[in-house]
Amino acid sequence: MGNFMQITAILLCSQSWICESLTVEVHPGEDITLFCSNISSSPTQTDWFRVINGTKPSCISSMYGPEGEPSYCHGFQSEKFNMSSNVTTVFLHIKQVDLMDSGLYFCGFYIKKHTVVGSATELIIKAHEDSKDKEDSDNKKAADQLMDLMPGILGALTALLSVTVVVLAVKNRRLERASSLKLQKERNKVKDPLSYTPENLSSDDLNYAAPTFHPKAGSNRRPAAERELETTALYGATR
Repeated sequence: MGNFMQITAILLCSQSWICESLTVEVHPGEDITLFCSNISSSPTQTDWFRVINGTKPSCISSMYGPEGEPSYCHGFQSEKFNMSSNVTTVFLHIKQVDLMDSGLYFCGFYIKKHTVVGSATELIIKAHEDSKDKEDSDNKKAADQLMDLMPGILGALTALLSVTVVVLAVKNRRLERASSLKLQKERNKVKDPLSYTPENLSSDDLNYAAPTFHPKAGSNRRPAAERELETTALYGATR
């Protein structure tokens, strides 16, 4: 499109003895004022035209002399386009441009029964960055930052995992040692039953435990009544 506009501007200028060529870039929603030099030394009809993508020139507006009232061609309402002029310059003010306003604008003067092109301006509407593209760009930037942080994060996780493994190994080792010691004690008690005292045996149970007496040789010679009395006395003492 840019090359076409340049070729069109050259062709238009080749038909005129004076021509100016400009390029202007604006964003949607902004206002822009185009201008061209007034090449007529006396009041005459002045017109603004626009060419879009190889179409024939479209009439925008026209007026007669600096004091004349501008009129607007079909499709170019006066609320959006405003033409004005003074002795040296002709203006075209466009309010809140959009993408449809892109094109090659030029003004023409009716001089000696001929239309003379005064200047040509290529108007480029540069669209704002699309919100989705901006969001994708932000996501890509966040992903790049995360990738930069990944080595540090992985290092921290590795260190934490190593510490956790060491702690669990020490704790498991302590449990194994405690279990081994307990098992060893149980084995020792089984080997030496005389030194084993049940933990759950109460004092009353100990009091009721009847001692075993082994009579000495020749004790059978004592009378049975005497032996029974002695056994009863000993049993009462244990109570």
